[in-house]
Amino acid sequence: MRNCFLKRFLQISSSSRFLNSSRRNKVSAPFIDKEGETAESLRENPGFSYGLNWGLAGKGVIVKDKAFQNLKSSELLAKGATIAGLPLHVRGTLGGNSTISKAQYSKLLKQVTTHMSSISNIFVHDGAIGLSPESDAKVRVISDSPSAILSLSRVLWETPTRAVSHDSCPLTVYTATSISTAVEDIIGLGAQGNNGFIAADIERSSLILCGKAFADINGTKLALTALSEPVIFARGGLPLSARLLVSCDSVVLLFAPENAIQSYSDLLVSADAGVVLSPQGVAPLFQTKKLGGINPYRIPSAVILATSDSSGTIPSISKLSPGQAAYHFLAGYQNGEFVPAYYAKGSSYIGVLDLAKTLLSKVKRN
Repeated sequence: MRNCFLKRFLQISSSSRFLNSSRRNKVSAPFIDKEGETAESLRENPGFSYGLNWGLAGKGVIVKDKAFQNLKSSELLAKGATIAGLPLHVRGTLGGNSTISKAQYSKLLKQVTTHMSSISNIFVHDGAIGLSPESDAKVRVISDSPSAILSLSRVLWETPTRAVSHDSCPLTVYTATSISTAVEDIIGLGAQGNNGFIAADIERSSLILCGKAFADINGTKLALTALSEPVIFARGGLPLSARLLVSCDSVVLLFAPENAIQSYSDLLVSADAGVVLSPQGVAPLFQTKKLGGINPYRIPSAVILATSDSSGTIPSISKLSPGQAAYHFLAGYQNGEFVPAYYAKGSSYIGVLDLAKTLLSKVKRN
């Protein structure tokens, strides 16, 4: 099974190297794209294509300067793209510079619970972060809006009835969609915009989503990850900023920078970087529909650490010992610089050294 995956891995890697070489040397035969322009001329004239320009003109849009088509995520970011998100405040992370204090969070929580106590209908949803019952984090969502419940129910895993009420350390999420926007000034946060904001307190195992914050799925997942890490870690699970790949019924744990995983999107179980490695196996932090028939508790058959190295210092493929794997997880390596490339910076409650030591012990054990 592992050979099947590695064969697929090598095929994609070889294809990428061939394409890069062809582009550098420009020896590949030009082909015609759907707009009637050769791919070679598009590479030589980025942003300008007669075929594309004529196609856009047919839709009533005249290109004044340049038109860019089908750019990758990294290229869009280089052109100035930004990912919209609401203000996020997390108390209790290592090295975090939260803009919300303990007193402010307490005051905000009082404002939210008082407001929700005045609402006629309250909606509750119970779920979990992680799939293993032994090492997951149970979550209870309390909301004044069915829309917020619907959104969060698509993020959290299902959990048995009454599991949250019987849990020793459940997380609580308050979604106050109809609370006044003046609450920011009342607690001293200043203007956060009209759409709302996200605030979390790891010590309280509590998350507050004000206004339309529930619609900011990425920000909500970041906050839930920070809240769930200490619970999962204390229960024997290892929360990691990694992804799962499935090939030929093999489950592989992949650590890689965001821009290095695009070629493997069809093999990814989830687009999110976040898994829990437990004694029962490995599974994504948040709900995904792509698990199919794969047992989510299966121990990975391989661990891959992908990095970028234009200097040629690191061989294309190396088999690492458990100790070497833990070292590279801890140090990272990006184009000649050692950086923590496989660590969710800025939002973790657990130290990266503790994560590396625990990863080492789990790799040795399996």
